[in-house]
Amino acid sequence: MRRSILIRIAPLLLLLATGEANAHAFLERAEPRVGNKVATPPREVTLWFTEKLEAAFSGVTVTNAAGQRIDTGKARVSGNQMSVSVRSGGTGTYRVKWHVLSVDTHTTDGDFTFQVGP
Repeated sequence: MRRSILIRIAPLLLLLATGEANAHAFLERAEPRVGNKVATPPREVTLWFTEKLEAAFSGVTVTNAAGQRIDTGKARVSGNQMSVSVRSGGTGTYRVKWHVLSVDTHTTDGDFTFQVGP
């Protein structure tokens, strides 16, 4: 009887273990918020992900309405958070593009916009 139970439970345990291994770092939230409008240009853009990140293989760029890159360089990563300082880029639509490698070795990328102006 115990062997019968083990045979029934083994596939379920395997499925659970596989599901955990297939986790990816997806964007959970951002500041400024995705699609939000802010009155003045932010000094920093911060992203939070669903998994911890590998700093050496993760990055973010920020461009202004003219398409000029306005981030100040290499992103700072701590756990599941990534931040980059931003120079003022005027008003209009800012685009944030990110790519990350989570500690489980899966990569994801994406982008979003937010508005700056009155």
